[in-house]
Amino acid sequence: MTGIDLTHDDALRAQLIALTRDLILIPGTATQPDHIARGLEFIRNHLESLSHITLEEYRYAGHPSLIARPEGVHQPDILLCGHLDVIDHPDPDAYRSRLRDDRIYGPGAGDMKGALAILLELFRAFHTRHPDASLGLVITTDEETGGEAGLGYLVNTLGLRCEAALIPDGGSLSEVTVEEKGLIHARLIATGHAAHAARPWFGRNALEILMRSITRIQSQFDEPDEIGADGESRNATCACTLLGTRNRTINRIPQEAEAVLDIRFPPPFTVAEIEERITSQLAPNVAYERIISAAPAHLNPDPLYLDVIREVTGATARLVHTSGGSDGRFFANVGIPVMMSRPLVGELHSDEEWIDIRSMLIHYQICERYLGRRLLTQT
Repeated sequence: MTGIDLTHDDALRAQLIALTRDLILIPGTATQPDHIARGLEFIRNHLESLSHITLEEYRYAGHPSLIARPEGVHQPDILLCGHLDVIDHPDPDAYRSRLRDDRIYGPGAGDMKGALAILLELFRAFHTRHPDASLGLVITTDEETGGEAGLGYLVNTLGLRCEAALIPDGGSLSEVTVEEKGLIHARLIATGHAAHAARPWFGRNALEILMRSITRIQSQFDEPDEIGADGESRNATCACTLLGTRNRTINRIPQEAEAVLDIRFPPPFTVAEIEERITSQLAPNVAYERIISAAPAHLNPDPLYLDVIREVTGATARLVHTSGGSDGRFFANVGIPVMMSRPLVGELHSDEEWIDIRSMLIHYQICERYLGRRLLTQT
């Protein structure tokens, strides 16, 4: 990075900062559909000056998606893909940004408002200079809740296709994600019998029944104790992310309790094998409900993209495996190569989430050069 001259990119820098900060101001969470609509309208306003581009909105299961394509081009060679949604933060005043140490801080800055700003500016600038380029843009709004109603619907139901997809939602500046773990989000529902807490032998505590089942389930998974230099583990993991009961009385044994598990698993495990591990450990009065599931994904990036990373950064692209998941799996599952790298980010999903501004400019250069090599040599 140190040998890259970015002094001529002051205007681009200012534009990316402004776009990112504007996007952070729009919460865009699953519980706030009005903000999702406002975010899509903001994106429309940014793109509508491109007279040769058609903007089409689709909606499935309450989640809207936006596709921008050149007129008459149903299947662009390259699709730029990003998601507008972010996770819920309990403090409504959290959705603001600040600049410090050449970083943008704020909810979704790294996942993925900063990368989305790059995609928007890249798409607009590239089509302004090259109106005939076979380049499309997809914006979804449900990636943080599984992606099935967004890119999953567009690819699997509507048949959205391309020759290659660029999704800056994983990896790092010179790290390209090539494999994502499979995932299962599961809800467990325990049923017991209410009683006075002073006489617990008259009841069956649903919360305790559920906790014992979770302990047995977690014993079936390896602890993530083999952490690599990249901070990732190759083991299957099981995390309890929600646990509770509707009971609000402190001296009452709860009759019902629920929990949500987040399970990640590498190949060669399958969804069916992991679900067998889970359900075999449940007490008879604990029900299992699958929320979402996905098999491990192999993303198979275009070798040209790896060459461009080396040219721009001076570093050989490192192919990495990740414990996280992304919308890239929907393209990978139908044999479409996915390029997944992004600027430097940190503290994702926390109150101190950030994206490095200088690396945003470098990532923009990588994408711009790749698109030029891939698209302009064919026109």
